[in-house]
Amino acid sequence: MSMFTRRSFLGAAGATTALTAACGNGVGTNAAMEIDARVDASRDYLFNEFPEMQDIDSKALGTLWMPLVTKAGLFVGGAYGEGALRINNATVDYYSATQGSFGLQIGAQQYAHALFFITEEALGDFRRSAGWSAGADLEYAIKDKGGNLTAETITSLDPVIAVVFGQAGLLVGASLEGTKYTRIIP
Repeated sequence: MSMFTRRSFLGAAGATTALTAACGNGVGTNAAMEIDARVDASRDYLFNEFPEMQDIDSKALGTLWMPLVTKAGLFVGGAYGEGALRINNATVDYYSATQGSFGLQIGAQQYAHALFFITEEALGDFRRSAGWSAGADLEYAIKDKGGNLTAETITSLDPVIAVVFGQAGLLVGASLEGTKYTRIIP
């Protein structure tokens, strides 16, 4: 006669899950303060290196700052980072960014990026989404020949302007296409 039945096994598994569920939820840690400090440093770096980006930030209704994204690949690749959504320079939510890729790739890279939400609709869609994905419709701000960071669409109303900066590493290119952003509790 067996002491374990399906009911007792499921009950024990459920109790174990309930007891350990709070172990990794971030409550009582300083992870949020670490993310905010990294966001402040990234924001300061971007505005010091490219002062014209302050104009885009002032027009944005909200900005998602991802201060450190690590990307690596050997034919199959992935990227991960954590950041904060700020409205009027106050953090309102925290997000993770994940990306998977497959193809001819080798190396590792770290970079920062910011998504400037220019329209109410874009910001609202992002905040309501359970997992918003960056697609080909992002407008990228890029360096011109003089080293200035510009977006041709600053005067138009593209819903989201992306800026990738602070790249270091050996993986060529840093595209945000296919990156999934998910709200987290750090």
